[in-house]
Amino acid sequence: MWWRRTLSSSYRCYLERRRSGAKIWRCLTRPTCGAPAVPAGRITALQALDVWKRHFVENGVTEPEQSSQHIIAHLLGAKTIESVEQQRLAEFLSKEETQQVWRLCSKRLSRMPVQFIIEEWDFRDLTLKMRPPVFIPRPETEELVELVLTDLQNHPGSTETPPTCLEVGCGSGAISLSLLKSLPQLEAFALERSQDAVDLSRENASRLGLQDRLKVYHMDVIKDAEKMPGLFSSISVLVSNPPYLFSEDMATLEPEISRFEDRAALDGGEDGLNVIRQILTLAPDFLSNRGRIYLEVDPRHPALIRRWVEDNVEELRFVETRQDVSGLVSASSRKRSHIRPLRWIRIEKPRSYYAGFSSGRLGSARPPHT
Repeated sequence: MWWRRTLSSSYRCYLERRRSGAKIWRCLTRPTCGAPAVPAGRITALQALDVWKRHFVENGVTEPEQSSQHIIAHLLGAKTIESVEQQRLAEFLSKEETQQVWRLCSKRLSRMPVQFIIEEWDFRDLTLKMRPPVFIPRPETEELVELVLTDLQNHPGSTETPPTCLEVGCGSGAISLSLLKSLPQLEAFALERSQDAVDLSRENASRLGLQDRLKVYHMDVIKDAEKMPGLFSSISVLVSNPPYLFSEDMATLEPEISRFEDRAALDGGEDGLNVIRQILTLAPDFLSNRGRIYLEVDPRHPALIRRWVEDNVEELRFVETRQDVSGLVSASSRKRSHIRPLRWIRIEKPRSYYAGFSSGRLGSARPPHT
């Protein structure tokens, strides 16, 4: 009954038993604001877009135009409203199509993210299945993947040993699957504390034909640390978009995330570093020589992490911090132990999203891949 404990009163799930004996979860949305009545007469897609855009505006729903466009385009079998032929937009919707528009747009009134409403979203060149409460990948995480890809392509490592990647907190599998799609020689492991996310990552991997190259473990990097030795070693790249929000900032989250996404995937503790400290503590045991760590962090974190690493992780040391042209801060680190050869850490500092539409601004994020 996890849903009943964590989702708002506007969203309820119940267990249904079919005649076959199978049990399935069904979810109902009860909007906090009343939806407009389903029109008695016929209506075109363009008219439906206008109705719902105005209703979203009146009820304070963020990104009202993009929300209605993505939902209606999805129902018309397209990725974007621009890709729908004008003739189709001007045609009358069938009774069933009209009812579907009203049903899905009513979910948006409860502030359910569009990604969960249409049940998919694009990450780089992949279309991934999405469902609550699994964390929705943000556009800025694509920049983290680009950095990892660039470094792996520039430093491919030994030809005898294929590169390996460990992701901590894989969510929908976006980072690992994107890396695997781009690098056919790569093999990946992923740790995830949420069973919902483990299931979704495995489902996305299977849909993309990458299930043989990604092993997903249902493990908590803090609680299950003693179980990890022996699962993997000589990792070329450790990458994570960990929970990094300061606990005090959780109260500022938009309803899109506070009602529908797993808060544990965001709350990093008092200073946002609970999981990050654990990752950096364990990393030397898993990384190969010259292995690298890539973390997405809060803008306030680089200096805090630098001091903590210097005081607590003997094998790792910051060497330089630089501001790149995209506004992300990268930091390089190398091992300072005379026993272990050189290793590198690069710490990404993306735009902070928790004060805005935290499931990824629809205007800047790409829609699902065509």
